[in-house]
Amino acid sequence: MLLVAAAVAALVLPAASAQASTSQFTIFEAPRELLSDDAAVRSQTLDEIQGFGVHWVRVVLYWHSVAPDADSATAPAFDDTDPSAYPGFGRYDRAISEARARGIRVLLTVSGPVPKWATRDRTDTVTRPDPNRFQRFMTAVGRRYRDQISYWAIWNEPNHPDFLKPQYDSHKNPLSPGIYRKLVQAADRGLNASGNASDRMWIGETAPRGTGKDVAPLTFLRGTLCLNASYHRRSSCTKLPGDGWAHHAYTVAKGPFFVPPSSNDVTIGVLDRLNSALAKAGNAGAIRKDMPIYLTEFGIQSFPDHISGVSQQQQAEYRAISERIAYRNARVRGFSQYLMRDDLPVPGATNPLARYGGFESGLRTSDGKVKLAYEGFRLPLVATRGSRSTALWGLVRPGAGKTTVTIDYRNPGSSTWHRLKSKMTNSAGYWSTTTSARAGRSYRVRWTAPNGTQYTGPATRSYRAP
Repeated sequence: MLLVAAAVAALVLPAASAQASTSQFTIFEAPRELLSDDAAVRSQTLDEIQGFGVHWVRVVLYWHSVAPDADSATAPAFDDTDPSAYPGFGRYDRAISEARARGIRVLLTVSGPVPKWATRDRTDTVTRPDPNRFQRFMTAVGRRYRDQISYWAIWNEPNHPDFLKPQYDSHKNPLSPGIYRKLVQAADRGLNASGNASDRMWIGETAPRGTGKDVAPLTFLRGTLCLNASYHRRSSCTKLPGDGWAHHAYTVAKGPFFVPPSSNDVTIGVLDRLNSALAKAGNAGAIRKDMPIYLTEFGIQSFPDHISGVSQQQQAEYRAISERIAYRNARVRGFSQYLMRDDLPVPGATNPLARYGGFESGLRTSDGKVKLAYEGFRLPLVATRGSRSTALWGLVRPGAGKTTVTIDYRNPGSSTWHRLKSKMTNSAGYWSTTTSARAGRSYRVRWTAPNGTQYTGPATRSYRAP
C-alpha cells in the first residue's frame, strides 16, 4: 500500500482547474534514438512511439551543434540567415522528416548552447547570446523547416546556467529573465522573417526549481514578463509574443505530491502555482489571456539513479499519478514522456553518483531492457483510496476510440489476481470507476487491442485520498 504523506492536499484543485482537459495530448522525447546515426534505432523507436498512439515528438535543436566554427571566438564570414550555410543540420533533418513521414508532429525547441562567436563577450557558449544573431539564426531555421515545422519553443531551460548565463548578478538579482525576453522577441522576428508568422511559438521551457545557481521558475516568469512580485507590469514593457508557456515539472524521489518549500518553484504536485501565475500575467496584459501550459519535458527517474531514483514500481505509479494531475488541470494541453531509454552510464566512473549522472527516466533501461513503466505508460493506472471507496483512473494507449478494459485486484499477501470489473473508456481512451476501499489491495489493468494483442499493466498500489 502506497501512503503518500507529503502534501496530499496538492490534489485539491481550485475551481479554475477542477475540470479535466478534454484535449490533452502526449509528447515523447527520445533524443538518444531519434538523433542517432543508426537508421534501425530511429525506425524502431518511432515504431514504439507510434505504437503507443503518440502523435507528437519534441526535438531540441542546439544552435552550437549546427553552426560553423562554433567554438571559435571569431565569427565566420557567411550569411547567417541562409540555412545552407550551417553544416550541422543533418541529424535534425532526418529526425524531423522521418517523424513527419509517419504523421507525427514535431515540436522544435531551438536553444543554447550557442556558437562562441554569437555571445557578447565570446568567452563561452551560454553567456549573453546576441539577440540580433539569434534572430538571423531563427530566420535560417525557419526557412529550412518552413514546410515541416509549425510548432516552435524557445530555449531549453533558460533559468538553468547550463543553457543561459548569467543567471544572477553579483547581488543575486536575476539577470537571465531579461536576457531571455530579448531572445524570445528575436525569435518571433526571425520566424516572421522566414515566412512562419502563422506558426505557434511556446515560451518558457523552464526548469522546475530555483537554487543558488538557477532562477526559480516563477521568479523567472515574472522577470521575463516585466512583472513585479504583485504581478503588476512595467508600463514600458509590451506584451510578450507566445502561444503557450512550456514547463518541465519534474519532482523528486518523494514523489508527485512533493511540495517544494519555495513558493516560486513549480513541480508537478504544485502545478496550480503556474496556473495562478499565468492567470495574473494574462490579466496584467503581459501575455495573452488564458495562455495554456505545455509540460514539454517530464519523467520519473528510477534506480540506479542515486539522487532522484525510485523503484521501477514507484516509477510507473508516480508517472501515472503525475499524468492524472496534469489531466485534471484544464490549462494543461500537453504532457510528455522523457525518455525512451535511460541515458548511458558515464564510462569509467565507479562512483554511482558520477556513473549515473544523466537521466534514468526512460521506459527502458540504458541497455534497452523494458521497465515496468513501459506497460505503465501504455496503461497508466491510479488508485486513490478514501475511507470507504477507492477511485480508479486510467488511460489506454493508443486511445483510438472507445474500448473496454478489465480491472483486476490482488489482496495483500496473495499472488493471485481476481477480476474486479470491466469498464468502457471514452473516445480518447480515458476511464474511471470506483470500488470499495480495501487496505493493501493492488490493482492492474488488462486490455486487448483491436488486432488481438493482449496487454497487462503493472501492479499498482493505492494511496490515500486527500
